Amino acid sequence: MRLSTMNPMHHSSTLLSSTTISTFKPQCVTFFQPTKQETSQLSSHHETVKKMEKMMNLSSLRSSSTEKFGRRWKEYQGMSNWDGLLDPLDENLRAEILRYGQFVDAAYKSFEFDPSSSNYATCKYPKNTLFERCGLHNTGYKVTKHLRATSGIQLPGWVDKAPTWVSNQSSYVGYVAVCDNKEEIKRLGRRDVVIAYRGTSTCLEWLENLRATLTNLPCNMGIENNGLKQNEPMVESGFLSLYNSNNSLHKSLQEMVKEEIGHILEIYGGEPLSLTITGHSLGAALATLTAYDIKTAFLGLPVTVISFGGPRVGNLSFRQCLEKQGTKVLRIVNSDDVITKMPGFVFDEMDKTNADVERNTNFHVAGLPSWIQKQVEEAKWVYSEVGEELRLCSRDSPYLRGVNVATCHNLNTYLHLVDGFVSSRCPFKATAKRFLQQ
Repeated sequence: MRLSTMNPMHHSSTLLSSTTISTFKPQCVTFFQPTKQETSQLSSHHETVKKMEKMMNLSSLRSSSTEKFGRRWKEYQGMSNWDGLLDPLDENLRAEILRYGQFVDAAYKSFEFDPSSSNYATCKYPKNTLFERCGLHNTGYKVTKHLRATSGIQLPGWVDKAPTWVSNQSSYVGYVAVCDNKEEIKRLGRRDVVIAYRGTSTCLEWLENLRATLTNLPCNMGIENNGLKQNEPMVESGFLSLYNSNNSLHKSLQEMVKEEIGHILEIYGGEPLSLTITGHSLGAALATLTAYDIKTAFLGLPVTVISFGGPRVGNLSFRQCLEKQGTKVLRIVNSDDVITKMPGFVFDEMDKTNADVERNTNFHVAGLPSWIQKQVEEAKWVYSEVGEELRLCSRDSPYLRGVNVATCHNLNTYLHLVDGFVSSRCPFKATAKRFLQQ
């Protein structure tokens, strides 16, 4: 769900000018134009950050051995729901989040954005050179499959005469990659499979995003009707359409992913494996749907989602299904990003244990008239957040110029905030600039 089809938002990062400095506060950073007496506070702020980082012994965490990381890989994949790793942010987990974020960036960079090109909305690079052409060297992974998403929107006949960027129904949306480097496999403690998805980039994808009402999951995603319609898992209509629609020329994204994962399991099924699905914006929503579907189809395969700036995907029942099947979801959220607050409404879920939910599926909002709440529920607009959350904030960074919708949703902004976040009680890292310089 990006804001421009011509100018990918993940490349629109901005830096503060050299004359702008910030004043240190325990939990946030604010901006002002300094007086002569105040200019010395910049160096003081940097010294304070360095001292706090030293107190937390971050340098020793960075030097964690490969062997130690490999032994803890399930922990970093969310087996214990990242308990104790998010605040303060564990350095190994930070590195993994950034690594997967760069896989998402490669999905953007390999997409043909030029509407005048005959190859519009396809992948610009072959599988064997994709990472290198996108600036990712020595990843230890090989791309095994390009993935496409197809819109299920039925277009009127006159659209055939419209430009390709308007009528294009099927687009390159990401890829599957497998770790095939022995040293990287040793470091990770298993062979990792990655599925990476980009965000909204075509006209029809934008239209699908607007189909924000909830719809029941289909039978081919492992759902059995239990006779209680209010308890059925439901997801956003447009996201589901992009996931399971096909046409005469292309298989659905669902079919392509399941076929490829099945093939990979045939080859490597006898060794420790993990599946990490990552995406930004629309790609984050597709990652969540993919994870649910794959975990249902391939029992026993550890499945983790690392999402950036993702919108809401489904209702409370869908969230409970994810939890029951053991799918782990880590949502990276910028509190200034409006996309993460869409679509629909999230009401206060009073009863969260399985036993309570079975006997009470109602939602409550303090101060909201019951008749309004009833209308929202009947309109199928009640969503539920899934998984665990790493909450960041653009305003905490001394390097971002203001707060606007485009910058806050930008993938590079997310990577910058992950790079600079220490904890909810510590200031932003003074050295975190690299992702804003791309």
